[in-house]
Amino acid sequence: MFDGNPLIASPPKEVPLKEAPLVRVIAQVRFPSILSIGESSFVAAFQEAIRSQYPVLQPEQARNFTIGPQGLESTSSMVWRFIDKTEKWRISLTSNFVTLETTDYLSRSDFLQRFKDILIATDVHIKPQILERLGLRYIARLTAQEVDQLTDFVRPEVSGVLASEIAIHAEQTICDSFFNLPDQRGQIHSRWGRLPAHSTIDPTAIEPIPEPSWILDLDMFTLPFAEIKAFEVESIMNDSGYFAERLYTFFRWAVTQNFLRHFGGEV
Repeated sequence: MFDGNPLIASPPKEVPLKEAPLVRVIAQVRFPSILSIGESSFVAAFQEAIRSQYPVLQPEQARNFTIGPQGLESTSSMVWRFIDKTEKWRISLTSNFVTLETTDYLSRSDFLQRFKDILIATDVHIKPQILERLGLRYIARLTAQEVDQLTDFVRPEVSGVLASEIAIHAEQTICDSFFNLPDQRGQIHSRWGRLPAHSTIDPTAIEPIPEPSWILDLDMFTLPFAEIKAFEVESIMNDSGYFAERLYTFFRWAVTQNFLRHFGGEV
């Protein structure tokens, strides 16, 4: 088990997991709204830059709801979805963000390189100019007998009530926490716990499944910038690498050696 404060400790050496229980990994940058992104002619050059790797285009009209002077108000916005041939990698481009997500995570270096390629295409063809927010999120899920072995797989602080005698009566229990990084480079939103069958705490990222499960959802993002921050690919990638290391450190703090061995890690 990795000891120490996961918010400040040096990242441990990576232990690749042959059967990692990651169900989704997401990286996103937000920028001030660019209304032209709603026009296909404006997005065409961006599509050409990524089309060899993400050839499938699935545009969507998203509905947005706000409370205004007249009550509940609805507006629509365009979401451009670019998907690879395996349908396991997807890019989403809207008027104020671009997201890369996958259900087939291979390695940190592979994911960050793909993210960098998307940022370069965004910088060249969309030209955001300003970065408002950077986020990186890892979601893992345990199912079946793994849930029953939870106390062997995570540290006591993480198993919580599920390590007690009343665990057999717990249908759902979620620990939801926010942590400010001491170096002020961001914030971590962590959620973990047991979910009953056919349920989710985030339908956009965690699909319901027909059996109970246990999730570990780690999301790191920048705090509001004190001043305007330029959209610079290298700077964003430096922060993305740091985010990935810090989230991995938090993950290693949360899980045990038994967890690593069970999912194919050579400890």
